[in-house]
Amino acid sequence: MATMLAENNDLSGAEKVFAFFRNALVDGTLKAGERLLGERELSLKLGVSRPLLREALRSLAMLGFLDIQHGRGAFVKKADISVLSDFFTFSLAQQPDILDDVMEARIAIECQAIRIACDRASETDLKRIGSKLSRLMDTLNDPVEGGAADFAFHQAIVEASRSEALITLYGAIGDLLRRSHVQRREVTVMEPGIVDYLVEAHREVFLSIVDRNPDVADRKLREHFAIGDEFRRRSLISAFARRPAT
Repeated sequence: MATMLAENNDLSGAEKVFAFFRNALVDGTLKAGERLLGERELSLKLGVSRPLLREALRSLAMLGFLDIQHGRGAFVKKADISVLSDFFTFSLAQQPDILDDVMEARIAIECQAIRIACDRASETDLKRIGSKLSRLMDTLNDPVEGGAADFAFHQAIVEASRSEALITLYGAIGDLLRRSHVQRREVTVMEPGIVDYLVEAHREVFLSIVDRNPDVADRKLREHFAIGDEFRRRSLISAFARRPAT
């Protein structure tokens, strides 16, 4: 990021600005809505030139972390998850087989989230998950709508954990996860037994949260992932078997 701001001899100065902002957020010195020190005072405090400071603050504003108001100064903004999601999408999308890799991250996040959700989920959270399950059942034969509904169901579980870290990480890879759900549905939509499996697997996952049993919830979710992968594998084998020889 710093290379966009200045020449090589200014990199350490730009890094000072980013480090100051990051550390102030982490230790609670700065919070959303608070105003940064004035440009002159902040440049002296950090030992950087005012032009470099200006460029660094502009970059932070472009990333959605600051709101620079002419004549008033720079104010801390609540981070927009869509910015982080874009960053992850751009960074990860260039890797081969990225959807399989993201699936591994998804399993790690969701299995921890569902255990926490068994303890923390409110009645409102349970109703939300239930409504997502109903939508999933209404779109079983539509890969696009069904994939989106499937993603929304799992996202609601993560949100029910009320863990900001898990919710943020899940949201950061949300675009890739949604695409993965749709692609998997497109591959398996014609597989015998897939509709019954989707209904029963998601219903069991939901009921395990309602029963507030983290061990059962974790096991049901892992079984869901494993069986889903088996359906996908069988579908791919069938697709290749149907191809005419060349």
